[in-house]
Amino acid sequence: MTTAFLFHRDCLLHDMGRHHPECPDRLSVINDRLIAAGLDAYLAFHDAPLATREQLARAHEAAYIEELFRSSPEEGLHHLDPDTAMCPHTLRAALRAAGAGIHATELVLKGEAENAFCAVRPPGHHAERARAMGFCFFNNVAIAAKHALEVCGLERIAIVDFDVHHGNGTEDIFGGDPRVLMVGTFQHPFYPYCGTENPAPNMCNVPLPAGTRGDQFRQVVGDLWLPRLHAFAPQAFFISAGFDAHYEDDMASLGLLEADYAWVTGRIKALAGESAQGRIVSMLEGGYALSALARSVCAHIKVLADL
Repeated sequence: MTTAFLFHRDCLLHDMGRHHPECPDRLSVINDRLIAAGLDAYLAFHDAPLATREQLARAHEAAYIEELFRSSPEEGLHHLDPDTAMCPHTLRAALRAAGAGIHATELVLKGEAENAFCAVRPPGHHAERARAMGFCFFNNVAIAAKHALEVCGLERIAIVDFDVHHGNGTEDIFGGDPRVLMVGTFQHPFYPYCGTENPAPNMCNVPLPAGTRGDQFRQVVGDLWLPRLHAFAPQAFFISAGFDAHYEDDMASLGLLEADYAWVTGRIKALAGESAQGRIVSMLEGGYALSALARSVCAHIKVLADL
């Protein structure tokens, strides 16, 4: 069975300005690296469809969705916060990013792919029910997970978030939902400066101090994440795959390497084989050191595809 790779050219058109780190080159370097490494021959490529308002509304308030549609500019940039802006192409890119997760979920749950990676932008895990922030507009992984629960009928799913920033939006959407176990590591104290005080019982938030390296990351995953995930026995796994905890990424101060991303992917894949028929949907979040991002994504995909 194959690994699906979801992408759409519209995701290259979202542009928040010349010097913004969340730039179109993030996807270009991933695609180039896949080809250079010969991985493209082993993947099943799919275009990401546009998410519908109904699909978005499972994770976001209707008024917020309408606000984003109204905020889409005809030219220039419209800032929703100092770091998060819409250009004329942003809305369509964000709809493709959300649609990718939904389509990937369908492919995996129907058995047409064992797992899937969505190479899309803008990212999503900071987007709350009614708030865009942190480069994010729609919460892509939450929308995909809601589809699995409310359309496909799963009863238990896990969300794994190893981005360097806490997935506050995903926690806002799923906090207290007994159908969902979310596990995450993140640098702390660091943007968005939350995730450590009174998390809901279904949240396993693991703050890491600046300077944390791969051996420490692996220890907390093994000690804190894996027992919770094993006991919960999810029927599918969703990954917020941010690669900005990499040693070369100067937007943060952790020190993971490609081998660490491959290792954690392998642990998730093993658990998915136990309880979830191998079903994993992984969605790109952060990662801003372009070479490190491309190498890390390839390491992640190689494990997903058993290469």
